[in-house]
Amino acid sequence: MNVTFHGAVREVTGSAHLLANGKDRILLDCGMFQGRRKESAEKNRHMPFDGSAITNVILSHAHIDHSGRIPLLARNGFSGRVIATRVTRDACEYLLMDAAHIQESDANYLNYKMARSHLSHLKDNPSGKKHPAKSNSEIRKFLKKGRHELNIENINEIIQTYRLDPVTPLYTASDAEDALSLFSGYPYRHPVTIGKDMTCTFYDAGHILGSAISMIRARQNGRDRTICFTGDIGRFGKPILRDPVTAFPEEHRHIDLMIMESTYGDRLHEPVIDLKPRLKAVMEEAVERGGSILIPSFAFGRTQELLYVLHELYMEGAVPRLPIYVDSPLAVKLTKVFGEHPEVYDRDTHETFLQNGRNPFTSDQMHFVQSVDESIALTRDKKSHIVISASGMCEAGRILHHLRYRIHNPRNTILIVGFMAQHTLGRRILELGQAYEADGRKGQPPMVKIFNKEYPLAAHVKKIGGFSAHADRDEMMHFLQASNLDVKRIAVVHGEEDQSLAFADFLGQKGYDAFVPEAGQTVSVDNN
Repeated sequence: MNVTFHGAVREVTGSAHLLANGKDRILLDCGMFQGRRKESAEKNRHMPFDGSAITNVILSHAHIDHSGRIPLLARNGFSGRVIATRVTRDACEYLLMDAAHIQESDANYLNYKMARSHLSHLKDNPSGKKHPAKSNSEIRKFLKKGRHELNIENINEIIQTYRLDPVTPLYTASDAEDALSLFSGYPYRHPVTIGKDMTCTFYDAGHILGSAISMIRARQNGRDRTICFTGDIGRFGKPILRDPVTAFPEEHRHIDLMIMESTYGDRLHEPVIDLKPRLKAVMEEAVERGGSILIPSFAFGRTQELLYVLHELYMEGAVPRLPIYVDSPLAVKLTKVFGEHPEVYDRDTHETFLQNGRNPFTSDQMHFVQSVDESIALTRDKKSHIVISASGMCEAGRILHHLRYRIHNPRNTILIVGFMAQHTLGRRILELGQAYEADGRKGQPPMVKIFNKEYPLAAHVKKIGGFSAHADRDEMMHFLQASNLDVKRIAVVHGEEDQSLAFADFLGQKGYDAFVPEAGQTVSVDNN
């Protein structure tokens, strides 16, 4: 038996590890790479394994950096099962379709810009081949239907006529639908056959709703092996979710190889108990300045946690009751998934909300924005409010439009509540904003590019680390030491290189045999 590490190796996104046992090939996650557009697109399109050769996929949770390439895998010949918890299956129905629509929309928009630029060049070039659209306004009118809808037919006509190189989506909504038909959902602590003499059992990882630690047992040549794939490990004491499991039954206690995340392998979070006072302070400052708060947030997990904590603050009368707008159709749908699975809530959520007949994720101050027109109107609303909008790393979605309208105003606040991967707009806003704040906001504000246009980052940038869904270094160590697991060897993955190396070194100091694999490296489990 061996494992090859293909993604989220010395980086955070693109989780994918291939377990080979006899004739079976089990893929642990099949996530999307996120970061620089061109680099990520190339990595996402290149699948280092044959889809038709994969027996089954074990999916740790629904986040796109863990699930996002499953439709591409299916299009490339995979026809096995995607085995996940029931919540993860339900969430992926929305997340994968949304990912497909975003890719199709991004491709259409980039093709629109290409066609517009080419027609504009023809207009300004006396010797070039002409087109009936003679002015910039005529070009836009030819390529669009109204203000917001693109004329895909006319855009494609220009691309074909002038032999331009079109941008194509990684996969389509039809591909996502085909992939979703392969999903099977299972409860925690229920062994599932995944190959010949191989089973997988899920345990609660506490990261997001439905996230799982996967215990894989395989028998080969009369000998049992156990691999523990942690997926992303959650924090202890967080709202809504139960803590990561630390008490495992005897058959899953002896781990030959643990594949363990390290997103915050060399960092410590603010305590969970500090979430409400920190959020209270940010809100009070924003109200005093007469501004609004923009919160880039993952649609699944982080949005619902924010709603939960804001609901508690409002119930306590601790903060000004600003209107809260969830401007993400996906987040609205996923909030419904949260509401449909109270069986996985922690005890506090049941006692605080459910037993009192309250929904944790709705109140009179919470508004769920659906249409584009509603979203546009919200960008122009001058009254103080809170906007929670996707995407969490500011790489796509409606948050970009809110930033475009609000980022230049020093009355406003951009609140960072989650991890921002390298080379994302969210990371640039965080780093530039923090540097500007540390320098006393002297001189001209730094510039950031949104939709290829430069904007001054004059809004205040704040960060609350306690909202992170990932365990920090000490919490990951607590998971190991508080558990009853006997771990022979740990492969440290899912972290930027400095974080993974530092965490492996930290584990070594604590007596664990830990290493950081290279991308494409294969290790034998039988040699442990």
